Amino acid sequence: MLMSKKICKSNAEYEDVGHYAIETFMKHERADELIQSGRAMQFISGIIWRSFNSSTSEYHALYRQKGRMHALDTTHLQEPDDEYDYDQDRVVSAIQGIIEDMQADRIDLWFRAKLFEMWCEEPNYSELARRTQIPRNSISHAVEEARQYIKQQLKLQNIDYDF
Repeated sequence: MLMSKKICKSNAEYEDVGHYAIETFMKHERADELIQSGRAMQFISGIIWRSFNSSTSEYHALYRQKGRMHALDTTHLQEPDDEYDYDQDRVVSAIQGIIEDMQADRIDLWFRAKLFEMWCEEPNYSELARRTQIPRNSISHAVEEARQYIKQQLKLQNIDYDF
């Protein structure tokens, strides 16, 4: 970034130009060859100089776009806003905390918590059995025991939630 700051004469845009130059260099087909020959910094300085000083550079066309007008995309503004569900957030945080406690407590709780997490990501017992080499029935029992344990812990925390 220091090289970019010097070439751009401390212009506020020097960081953007520097990052663009680094990204361009990393994607260049001869990057490894230039590094091996010790000419990488010279090459990057050229990219920075051309990007900052040329009004026909790719950087200029992509980021400055001098004189062009752009319309604001407002399609996302027309979608109805869903109200944030604080109760659901509280329940999710509590469940995550219970799972973390299960993993830190006893080995049997750790096992159930891990299988429960895996089941949340892939709710298919057969697929989990193939991936883990654990029998399908063992997985389903462990997941059900984890669910019951989580429900019990939620009740102890005065959180009424059924899943």
